[in-house]
Amino acid sequence: MTYDRTVHLDTDFATAVTRVREALGEQGFGILTEIDVTATLKAKLDEDLEDYVILGACNPPLAHRALETDRTIGLLLPCNVVVRAEGDHIAVQALDPQTMVSLTGLDALRPVADEATLRLDAALASLTQP
Repeated sequence: MTYDRTVHLDTDFATAVTRVREALGEQGFGILTEIDVTATLKAKLDEDLEDYVILGACNPPLAHRALETDRTIGLLLPCNVVVRAEGDHIAVQALDPQTMVSLTGLDALRPVADEATLRLDAALASLTQP
């Protein structure tokens, strides 16, 4: 089962992170958290990792609708967006919102997952436009 939605960019890491923030913002997602996984692993474990950041994105109206359907759904909200170096490219990845429906079996989540999918796909697609 594929659970991600991924695009690859030919840009530097810092530019990619900025562009991802902007693209998500245009689709109604705010960035609530940012975890610099590279810096954390270096500081805590003295381990080196390629550029890797997790952006905690949230679209409050969609999150609210999902939580009204199932309070436990917070475990599966498609909130994390990963930006990471992958060879000569930058990978931008988000959890496929349809995972909420397939894992829970709750058809009532389908409209939320569908709208989240449209918004995430639009944000990811905009990143690949010149």
